[in-house]
Amino acid sequence: MVSALLVRRGEVDGRVADVLVDGGRVTAVGPDLCPTGWPETWDARGGAVLPGLHDHHLHLLAMAAAAGSLDLSAPADGVEAAVRRAVAAVEAGAWLRAVGHHAAGERLDRRRLDEWAGAVPVRVQDASGALWILNSAALAAVAAAGTEVGADAAESGWVLREDTALAQAWPAPPLDLAAVGQALTARGVTGVTDATPFADPSGPELLAAAVADGRLPQRVVVTGQPSLSHAAGLTRGPAKIVIGDHHLPALGDLAGLVASSHAAGRPVAVHCVTVEALALLLAAWADVGAWPGDRVEHGAVVPVAAIDALADLGVTVVTQPGFVAERGDRYRAEVDVGEQPDLWRCATLLAGGVRVAAGTDAPYGPADPWRAMAAAVDRCTPSGAVLGDDERLTPERALGLFLGPADDPGGPARRVEPGAPADLCVLDRPRIEALADLSAVRVMATFVAGIAVPA
Repeated sequence: MVSALLVRRGEVDGRVADVLVDGGRVTAVGPDLCPTGWPETWDARGGAVLPGLHDHHLHLLAMAAAAGSLDLSAPADGVEAAVRRAVAAVEAGAWLRAVGHHAAGERLDRRRLDEWAGAVPVRVQDASGALWILNSAALAAVAAAGTEVGADAAESGWVLREDTALAQAWPAPPLDLAAVGQALTARGVTGVTDATPFADPSGPELLAAAVADGRLPQRVVVTGQPSLSHAAGLTRGPAKIVIGDHHLPALGDLAGLVASSHAAGRPVAVHCVTVEALALLLAAWADVGAWPGDRVEHGAVVPVAAIDALADLGVTVVTQPGFVAERGDRYRAEVDVGEQPDLWRCATLLAGGVRVAAGTDAPYGPADPWRAMAAAVDRCTPSGAVLGDDERLTPERALGLFLGPADDPGGPARRVEPGAPADLCVLDRPRIEALADLSAVRVMATFVAGIAVPA
């Protein structure tokens, strides 16, 4: 494969320049670079040449699984009709897997799914990714496989945060990681941090195989639980710690996990959605100390009083402003008015000295980083209302949320300059025009290590 490349007539840092690539790295940036006999030349036609985007928080295997599942996020004729229609098409002996349901809205449970699906095993994942809703046939199959879900879960069909156990009890969904890689490429994404709390190497091994054979052309960083000893040849990132939204750990237990991760030489990336979880996490860091590279994953609710503490600790908040664009109207209807300004903060964190980066949380959030950028700028909900006017960023700063290094999210934005990896996102127009219209349709080409990646 060719890694010697000349990108001609691109816009780099506001000036028209050529970008010379050799051995997977940028070797020169300047006007009229015309080496003779160069293997490959690509004309940017005046479009901006940016570092490839890095999505700092998503879930690759879940993205692949979701692509082959029934989407219940917004069925045109309602959840019941969508489930009944899908059940009718299920082959004998197969399961129906559905995703994207909002459990706090139309409440699904075992009995309703039984009414709609009969003897077909059905599992429905809540939009948060933390909850599965099973019908009686699915619960029976899970029990037959030797997995215990508890009396309350068996009654309601609601099983919270038991993915590892459940995965042993039901058929694995088809995983088209090539389609995931192509979708990321089309949006100019050249690197990702998979924030799945893998407990063993099997998940990372699937990802490593997809990277090795080119199905995933992106550079992949994995987190995984503190017990994950290696990343199957991938880059190992911080240790993932999950603070349950409904069942908080004891302070000593959380502090112990943070301390043990640090002792093993790993910073931590802590799933933290509620104000109670954030208070507990801040107390744990106050107890054992924060390390460079420690991260708050999500930071969905950050009270003003917590901003100084986050800044003093030097930790990074990896947030998902795309949720404002997807669920903003739901927040406005369901979250107390006094707490709505605390949702998905961006600008006030930065103003308070907190490092901020962004991910999409795909497939649990909208998978398009450009949509997340636009939401960080306009803070518009689906109906056009504004949620968190004080949190608006400039387009340039919103773009920067996805330009931080993989190992330093929230740090200085990567640049197209000699010595840098030739991971490039080429837009169809100059930077200032693209910033006025933050959209993935602007992406004209994506290169990883100087190699053009087809979308």
